[in-house]
Amino acid sequence: MKYQLVISIVLITFLTVCFGSSGDRLPEYIYCVEQCTANTDISQLPVYLRLLQWTVRQDCGYHCMQTITQRAIINQKYIHQYHGKWPFQRVFGIQEPASVIFSILNGLMHLRYFKIINQQVNDTYRLKKFYLGIAVIGMNAWLWSTVFHTRDTPITEKLDYFSAGLYIFYGLCVAVVRIFYLKNNVATIWTVICALLYIAHVSYLSSLDRFDYGYNMTACIVVGLLQTNLWLGWSVLQYTQWGQLERRPFAYMAGVSVVLVSFAMSLEVFDFPPIKEILDAHSLWHAATIPLAPLFYKFLLRDTELETSASKQAKDKRSS
Repeated sequence: MKYQLVISIVLITFLTVCFGSSGDRLPEYIYCVEQCTANTDISQLPVYLRLLQWTVRQDCGYHCMQTITQRAIINQKYIHQYHGKWPFQRVFGIQEPASVIFSILNGLMHLRYFKIINQQVNDTYRLKKFYLGIAVIGMNAWLWSTVFHTRDTPITEKLDYFSAGLYIFYGLCVAVVRIFYLKNNVATIWTVICALLYIAHVSYLSSLDRFDYGYNMTACIVVGLLQTNLWLGWSVLQYTQWGQLERRPFAYMAGVSVVLVSFAMSLEVFDFPPIKEILDAHSLWHAATIPLAPLFYKFLLRDTELETSASKQAKDKRSS
């Protein structure tokens, strides 16, 4: 019931942001954009804006939005959203600088642990490639998050959503393989099933004339909750009588990390105009995930060390 409530709140908030931009309908905004567009030539735009493919109309929209927003701040009036977003102060054409910085830092965190896993985990360990895949797909997700928050276009938006979806679907795939000890052909079949489900997900969204935000959010939340519940249930099991055969004192790291990531995502519910026109709920979500990634990676490394050691002991016992 709690999860259903959270899902409902997130969906309502997300859909409201996507389809309910009151600023777009303001007569003064519409008039300002039309007048500015008519009196501005593309050659008047700075080079960095043209490199980021800002059009005259989009640049006029930004300046008109800022003029109305600054007036609203001074007069302590309601701050409107425009085109599904709060009014941010752009920096050298970057639309959401805080989210860009935090996305880069998240990507660097995954890069760091890609190197650590590659160096510390033995090549013979059956899940090494799966764990390296988490880091690679994580870096890809945060790369496109960086691009999207730098410049919001239909293409960068889809690449951001599809990359985030891949990270979530792959996370479920790895969780099932590890928790249920899937090996050889069974692991391959499950991985193929996950890949086909993701391809179907992307194919459906790509076939539509208008991006289905509601479906995309629902699908990602459902898959994410499945992964969270699997890791959380497995972690709890390690501290009960049923987990005595393979009890791991570090198991809490997996459960805590996925739960905290879920809480970080819930920051989206507390939607508010950006502080100093830079820091909003979405950027805070990205900031919160930076210290959480190491916790899960540390669990994987500890778990790998224990699994490798147990496998070596079993092999030595058989040989003796």
